[in-house]
Amino acid sequence: MTTLSSATAPATTSAVSPAEPPARFRDLIASEWIKTRSLRSTPWVLACIILFVIGSAAVATLSDKAAGSEPNSFLAYDAFSAPGYMTLILVAGSMGALSVVSEYSSGLIRTTLAAVPARGAVVLAKAVVTAVLWTAVGTAAALGSFAVSQAILHGHGAAVPLAHPDVLRPLVASALLAPVCATTGLGLAVLLRHAAATMLTSAFTLLMLPTMFSESNRWSADIKHTIISAAWTRLVQIWEPDPGSLGYTATLPGCWIVYTLWPLATVALAVAVVRHRDV
Repeated sequence: MTTLSSATAPATTSAVSPAEPPARFRDLIASEWIKTRSLRSTPWVLACIILFVIGSAAVATLSDKAAGSEPNSFLAYDAFSAPGYMTLILVAGSMGALSVVSEYSSGLIRTTLAAVPARGAVVLAKAVVTAVLWTAVGTAAALGSFAVSQAILHGHGAAVPLAHPDVLRPLVASALLAPVCATTGLGLAVLLRHAAATMLTSAFTLLMLPTMFSESNRWSADIKHTIISAAWTRLVQIWEPDPGSLGYTATLPGCWIVYTLWPLATVALAVAVVRHRDV
C-alpha cells in the first residue's frame, strides 16, 4: 500500500509597501512653521521688537516740541520713529538669517535635505514662512506705533485718522520693512552658511552701508537709493523734495522696486546656489 504525501506549500503573498510620496510644498511650509514656533525664544523676540517699535514712536511723539502746531498734518517720523525701525531692520535681518544658519550649525540641515532632496523647495518654504511671519510682525508694529502716536497727539488736537491721505504710504512701507529685511537676511544666510559672516554682512548691508553715501553727488546718491533702509526713509517722507535742493532724491517707484528686488534677488540666488553645491 502506497501512501502519497502531498506537501502543499503555503501561499505567500509579498506585501510591498508603497513608496512614500514626495513631500508637497505645503508639507515643507508646515515643517518650517513647526521649526519656527517650536523655538521658545521666537515669540519673546517678536513681542519685544514690536513693543520697542511702539515705544520708540511714543518717545518720539512726546519729545516733538512742534507737535500740535499744524493740526491737520501727519507727523510721519513721530508715528514711524527712525530709531525703532532701524532696530527692526537689524532684528528682522538677524532672525531671518538665524532660521538658516542655526540649522547649518546644528547639522539639522543635513537631515532636512536628506528627507527632501529638492533643496530649492526647502529654501522657498523657509522664505514663505519668514515672509508671512514678519509681515504679521511688521503690520502689528506699524499699526501699533501709529495708534500710540495719534493717541498722544490727540491731547494736542493734532491727531489724524487712519484714512488721512498721507498715512497709507508710510504705514505700508513700515509694515513691509520687516519681511523685506527678514527675507533678505535668509537669502544671505543660505549663500554664506556662517553665522558670524551672515550677521556682519546683514547688519552692514542693511544699516551701515547707507551712511557711507550722501545725496550730494549723483553716483553716491544712486548707490544709496538702492539700499533698503534708504528706501524706507524716502517712503516715510510725506513732503515733496525741494526742486531747488542740491541733493538727489530717490523716486517713490524706485523705492518700491528696491523693496521688491532685494528679497526676490537674494532668495532666487540662494535657490540657484543651493541646488549646485554640497551641504
